[in-house]
Amino acid sequence: MNRILVIDDDKSLCALIQRSVSQEGMEADACHSGSDGLHLLEKGHYQLVILDVMMPGMDGYETLEKIRGKSSLPILMLTSKDDSASKVRGLRAGADDYLTKPFHLEELMARVHSLIRRYTRFDRVEEEPRLEFDGLTIDLDQRTITTGQGCFSLPPKEFDLLLFCAKNQGKILTKQRIYEAVWGEPYVYDDSNIMAIISRLRKKLEQDPGHPKYLQTVKGIGYRFNKEV
Repeated sequence: MNRILVIDDDKSLCALIQRSVSQEGMEADACHSGSDGLHLLEKGHYQLVILDVMMPGMDGYETLEKIRGKSSLPILMLTSKDDSASKVRGLRAGADDYLTKPFHLEELMARVHSLIRRYTRFDRVEEEPRLEFDGLTIDLDQRTITTGQGCFSLPPKEFDLLLFCAKNQGKILTKQRIYEAVWGEPYVYDDSNIMAIISRLRKKLEQDPGHPKYLQTVKGIGYRFNKEV
């Protein structure tokens, strides 16, 4: 059974989310501070975190950064701030989705199901030797890709970058997150390597590199592997 952790200082909202999650056949634990949330994450196994931005003490952004330092599980952020700056800040820090209060519970649960499906799919990637998408196959064992133009190998960094994006399908990935995952070293604010590899990959993967189907640009933030393929 899927388990969700809700971190929000609004106790009545937590209880409401817990009831909704239970009706969907899932379990939910709730706590009301970032520090308590981090403690529960160390003790339990969860498939999703629902995290409020505005909390006393350690706010949602700081909590998010601490979670991301240890885990890649999906995080849905809640906030009463309906402005792009807050959204960008959360996405840059590693949030996977964003929902503004007040919201309909139906929309919340739709996003919960979507995020858990994606996480469950790629959390088992070690058991799956191939990733299959619309018109693209990534073979993890052979480190090859297959498109409509045939099967061929990629240089190591191109393959690693593509695989990292594909494993995080639908997630908005900052250039910093991509660089640190693929190069394995601190980000030095030099985007030329990433941009060059993305350009080369698009020429090899896309029928129309100017309108990419797989590796999409998220202006001002980074890139995303299309969740619709």
